[in-house]
Amino acid sequence: MMSNSTDAYQQHDHHRCLKTALAQAKNRCIARKARLTPIRESVLHLLWQSHRPLGAYKIIDQLSEETGKRVLPPTVYRALDFLLELGLIHRLATLNAYIGCPFPDSAHSDCFLLCRECGSVAECSTANVNKSIASTAEQAGFLVESQTVEILGLCTPCQEKMPQPNKAKPIKPEADE
Repeated sequence: MMSNSTDAYQQHDHHRCLKTALAQAKNRCIARKARLTPIRESVLHLLWQSHRPLGAYKIIDQLSEETGKRVLPPTVYRALDFLLELGLIHRLATLNAYIGCPFPDSAHSDCFLLCRECGSVAECSTANVNKSIASTAEQAGFLVESQTVEILGLCTPCQEKMPQPNKAKPIKPEADE
């Protein structure tokens, strides 16, 4: 299983995460003969400042504040499309927000663990989930072209902060029929 949950849910210096993400972005751009423009790099930088997803308009606001100039939505959406196409970021549909991909050089499915308390998101990929989705789709005669699984719950640090009676009860898997 690939996961960045150790980094995503723990307090740490994001400089290492950002440095790695920018290096991966530059390498992917070189390999694909694409250009990492300053605006694209700035958007990627904002998405790696924490392990919390950002919506496009939050990115626009932050870039406008940083540059002292009004950044227009099409500029940011083009940068986001570019970063998505290169596999450097992911879009979280339930939040309508974006987050950096810690595994751009590995083929993987998108499975996100969203903490409802602190807002942090960890990405993970496991063969068991992939096999289950593929099997279910095959039984239904459905061809999977992409998959994203978003799971809402509580990360370990937030669970530890919660008083015992307020903790959510885990969902138990149902038996196959």
